[in-house]
Amino acid sequence: MPALAETTIAVIGSGVESHEEVASEVGRLLAAAGVNLLTGGGRGVMTSVSRAFTQSPRGKGICIGIIPSASFDQPSVTKADYPNPFVELPIYTHLPLSGERGRELASRNHINVLSSAGVIALPGSEGTLSEVSLALEYGKPIIAYSKDTRVFDAFPLAVLRTSRLDAVDVFVRDICYADRALPRLSGVEGP
Repeated sequence: MPALAETTIAVIGSGVESHEEVASEVGRLLAAAGVNLLTGGGRGVMTSVSRAFTQSPRGKGICIGIIPSASFDQPSVTKADYPNPFVELPIYTHLPLSGERGRELASRNHINVLSSAGVIALPGSEGTLSEVSLALEYGKPIIAYSKDTRVFDAFPLAVLRTSRLDAVDVFVRDICYADRALPRLSGVEGP
């Protein structure tokens, strides 16, 4: 398994629909960038992006999944179908809430957002929207990526939207640069 990278990028999106094309593109991009991938560790987009990430050549970066519990009554029991088979480092939580309740304190969505240097949103519904809102609340850089950006009409206007993978690449590289706090050369202006 590759080594842990310095920078972690969260990818959020549908837990049901795979959105295979965009999720695979993002997974391969993150592997090439040498960052850690963090997801909620489940199905749909989480599986698609994790599969592409782990099956791509990479020198650094691991696939991390933040895993929910089954319920408040069973905090030590993992939610069914978690983690997906591509998660290399599952982090099990006692937090069962997701979906439309994803902003509540008993949701792992807070950990997903707070543990990342930036967030890439792929198409999704209530749970994705809750993580988008948390990213804005916690001041995390966020970009929404889909070939059809109209799927993000429900997102707050503060969220950057793109249909271009190269824009996602620039977003990731800017985060990596900022996250590594690279020294500036004297007399050279940086971003």
